[in-house]
Amino acid sequence: MIQININEAKARLSKYTKMVKAGETVILCDRNKPFAEIRPLDRRGNAPRVFGLSKGMFNLGPEFFHADAEIEKMFYGE
Repeated sequence: MIQININEAKARLSKYTKMVKAGETVILCDRNKPFAEIRPLDRRGNAPRVFGLSKGMFNLGPEFFHADAEIEKMFYGE
């Protein structure tokens, strides 16, 4: 982890972006006081989600699909 001031980041942005791409975390400071963090994105979440992973883990009764009477009144009136 490296700490840099805003002026340093502006002057050498490409250098610090390369460091972040390599896995380094950069802390941005304003007058030597940290205020932000630049870090690589977590790439584990890029895989497409598979549907149906919880199939068979729980059952929904038929009442799940019927609207509550109070909520129906809110939408449709009396």
